[in-house]
Amino acid sequence: MERRYWLVLGVLAVSATLTQYLVWLNRDRTNAQTFAGPPRSDYTLTDFTLDALDTEGQRTFQVSGPALARRGDSDGSIYVASPQYLLVDGSGKPWHGRSDSAWVDKTGELMKLQGAVELHRAAEGTDGPLDITGHDLSAWPRERRVASDAAVTISEPGSILSGIGMRGDLNAKTLELLADVHAVVQPARKQAR
Repeated sequence: MERRYWLVLGVLAVSATLTQYLVWLNRDRTNAQTFAGPPRSDYTLTDFTLDALDTEGQRTFQVSGPALARRGDSDGSIYVASPQYLLVDGSGKPWHGRSDSAWVDKTGELMKLQGAVELHRAAEGTDGPLDITGHDLSAWPRERRVASDAAVTISEPGSILSGIGMRGDLNAKTLELLADVHAVVQPARKQAR
């Protein structure tokens, strides 16, 4: 009986050793301690001006304001309080604007101008001044497009257009109101002879 006891004990010890070896072979091999570089930190700026450039080094937009906050770990986007910004159309003409706040994605492809929004293009050459006012406007600075689903007013000398929803292509210099469009057109003044 003593021999059988030692034989059973030996088989159990070998089985336990083999089981432990199989567990070790099938373990999760990801190393939680892997260092991939320094983490990107969140930061804030006050009284700042930020220029965003495209791949050719040309300015796509500029934003300035009293406060900017960047979300580093989550999505890399920036939030701006009371921003003033400059967008550039396809001819290189500036559009100056302001809004209550703004959100810019980490690539600079999308700007969400939130709250009350104003955009102004000054008169230059054959193009007269133009103003866009509304709420919650989205801009794609690199593509030079703007859009809104809210009420928008487009004003230029002699006419005021208002409607719900707008799509604009600043390269082609086209603005389209999508629904409930109303227009006020002032008649041209006659020249005195």
